[in-house]
Amino acid sequence: MAYRTVNPYNNEVVKEYPNATDDELQAALATGHDLYESMKKQDISERAKILHNVADKLREHEDELAKACTIDMGKLIGESRGEVELVALIADWFADHGEDLLKPEKIDTIATGEAEVQHHATGVVMMVEPWNFPYYQIMRVFAPNFMVGNPMILKHASNTPTSAQMFADVVAEAGAPKGSLTNLFLSYDQVTEAIDDPRVQGVALTGSERGGTAVASAAGKALKKNTMELGGMDPFVVLGDANMDDVNDIAWRARIYNDGQVCTSSKRFIVMDNVYDEFVENLKKKFAALKPGDPMDPKTTLAPMNTERAKNKLQKQLDGAIAAGAKVVYGNEPIDLPGQFFKPTILTDVTKDNPAYSEEMFGPIAVVYKVHSEQEAIDLANDNPYGLGGIVFAGDADHGAEVASQIETGMVFVNNFMSTLPEIPFGGVKLSGYGREMSHIGQMAFVNEQLIVKADKPNMNNLAGGLVAVDPAD
Repeated sequence: MAYRTVNPYNNEVVKEYPNATDDELQAALATGHDLYESMKKQDISERAKILHNVADKLREHEDELAKACTIDMGKLIGESRGEVELVALIADWFADHGEDLLKPEKIDTIATGEAEVQHHATGVVMMVEPWNFPYYQIMRVFAPNFMVGNPMILKHASNTPTSAQMFADVVAEAGAPKGSLTNLFLSYDQVTEAIDDPRVQGVALTGSERGGTAVASAAGKALKKNTMELGGMDPFVVLGDANMDDVNDIAWRARIYNDGQVCTSSKRFIVMDNVYDEFVENLKKKFAALKPGDPMDPKTTLAPMNTERAKNKLQKQLDGAIAAGAKVVYGNEPIDLPGQFFKPTILTDVTKDNPAYSEEMFGPIAVVYKVHSEQEAIDLANDNPYGLGGIVFAGDADHGAEVASQIETGMVFVNNFMSTLPEIPFGGVKLSGYGREMSHIGQMAFVNEQLIVKADKPNMNNLAGGLVAVDPAD
C-alpha cells in the first residue's frame, strides 16, 4: 500500500510516505500500553484541559489543515475549513462533558449493599479511518477515548497521509502524552497484527463494507469489541405536502456536499407523484449551476473526486446502470479539466433488477424514484441492504417524524439537512454497520462498565439468584 498525496485537481504527486515497519508498530503498542497504565491513575479533568487545548490548536492551524485536506482529497476549501471547525467543536464538547458522562452510575437493587457501575479505560484502541473526512473521522473516536483514557493507534487512508500526520502533530503540540494518538502508515496485515495483540482492546472502523468485513472478522477472531460505520444509500423522502422551496434548496446540497462522497449523502430521492416533475426539474437546474474548478478557489462549487480510481469506478457503475435500463435526465458528460472531475448526473427509471437499485454509488449521482403513496415511499426506502441515515420532508413535521420512525436507518432528519454534532449519536444498521460514535453513546464505546457492589458485611440471607453456596456444616 503506497501512502502518498496526489492532488486530484491537477494529478500532481505532492508527497510520498514510507510504510511503517513492524518495529514501529511494536513500539507504538508498547508506548500506548504504558500510557494506558499511567492514565488509569490520572484525573479526568487533566485530560479535559489537554483536549480543550487540542481544540485551540486546531483552530490556530485551521488554514494549513484545511489546505492539506483539500490537496489530499480535493474537498472544496470552504468545506475543509468547516471540517476543521467541526472537529474543534467536538473536542470542546467531550472536554466539557466527558467527565460527567463517565461518572459512576448508581443502581437500585435488592442486593445487599450499594451498587454502582464505574466506567474505566480498557486499553489501546486501533482506529481504521477513511479519506472523505480526514479530520472528522479521527476526532469522532479520539475525543471520547482520550477522555476515558484509551490510547489510540491510527491507520488512515493511503491517499490522505498528510492530513493524518498533521492531525497527530496537532494533538502532540497540544500537550497530549506520547502515545495518545500514534499515526502509522500500516499495511492491512499490520492492522490484523495489531488487533491480535492483547494490548489492543478495541477496534473502530469507518469505511467500506469490504474493509469492515475484514477488520470485523479479525476483531471477532481475537474477541475484541469493535464499532463499524460503513456505507449507505440514504433515502431522501419527499411527501406530497412538503414545502418544495425547502426541498429544492436542500436536495442538491444533500447529494453534492463533499462531491457526493459521503456515507450519509442522500443517494435515493423518493418523491411523491404530485411533486415529482417539479423536483426533477429543480434538481437539474441546481446541478447545472455548479462550477467545476480549483477547489482552493472559493468561487468553485464542484470539486474533483478524490482519486482517479474512484472516478473510474463511479463511471463503470453509471455505465452498468444505464445498460440495465436507467434513464439519464442530466449529466454523464465529460468535464474538460485535467483533474478527477465527474459531472453530476441524475438517473430515473431504475428498476429492482438494476445494480444501481442496491449498490452504493460514492459520488455525484442522484437516483430519483416516483411513488404514489406514503406506504410505497416507506417500503422503497426500506428495500435496501443499507441503513445509515435519511431525510424526510413533510408539510407537518410531526407526521414527518411518524414516517421517519418507520424507516430502517440509524438516523433520520425531518425537514432538515443531515447534520452531525458531538451531542447526537452517529451510526447505522444492516450493512451500514453497528455501534455508535459521538454523544453519550460514543463515549461508552470502549469502556469497561465495571459493577461494584459494596456492603459493610455479607448478608447470608440474600439468596437472590441462588448464588450463595450451602454451608457444608449444615
